[in-house]
Amino acid sequence: MPIHDWSRVDTGIFHHFHQSWIGTIAQALNEGLLPGDYYALKEQFAGGLGPDVLTLQGTGNGDENRPNGRGTRGGVSLAAPKLQPVAQTDMAFYRRKQTMIAIRHVSDDRVVAILEIVSPSNKAAQYPFQAFLKKAIEFIEAGIHLLIVDIHRPGRRDPQGIHAAIWNAIAGEDYCLSGEKSLTLAAYECGTSVRVYVLHPTIGDPLPEMPLFLEPGEAVSVPLESTYDAAFAEVPRRWQRMLG
Repeated sequence: MPIHDWSRVDTGIFHHFHQSWIGTIAQALNEGLLPGDYYALKEQFAGGLGPDVLTLQGTGNGDENRPNGRGTRGGVSLAAPKLQPVAQTDMAFYRRKQTMIAIRHVSDDRVVAILEIVSPSNKAAQYPFQAFLKKAIEFIEAGIHLLIVDIHRPGRRDPQGIHAAIWNAIAGEDYCLSGEKSLTLAAYECGTSVRVYVLHPTIGDPLPEMPLFLEPGEAVSVPLESTYDAAFAEVPRRWQRMLG
């Protein structure tokens, strides 16, 4: 299913869809995409921050038999992403961030990754936009891997897209969109440096899979299109017809 133009409907309609999509992604992660010693929670709080989907590592009986740190864990294949990184911070970034706490706990389990789906309200005014950026930057600085999905066109607060604002804040580098591909899918891999994997679809395109890192160099692929389709099926038909 192609990405719809959500600016054609009221923000509350997207909020309804957003909640369904988050639940569908969390369910897919918990039903076999994640290794057995990881699990996903939706709309929980980590250190005062409010992500959409938390991926946590438990302390239970997950299969730790991974030769050279790669391969299979709990029957799930972990691998480097098929995408190539578009940028990487230098070691100066890492040295500046060494004093940050790299481990968070929710119910005594370690938060390893966050998935955020951007809402129109995140970019509606300066305060919520800055709050969203602060939240994303704090996750990255804490060594928590991050996947951001923004299927809304850039606005005056993010004219080059949400990734450009985040990357300038953490790396001090500009990032420019090119052509008509203006939506943003960005996966941040947090190790001794930060690598970012970015795709820019446009409205009408299908959603590709994106990596969600669990450890540096090891990720699972999030099926954005199939979960988007399942969530869109829960949108009232009146609004489905309006979106086309």
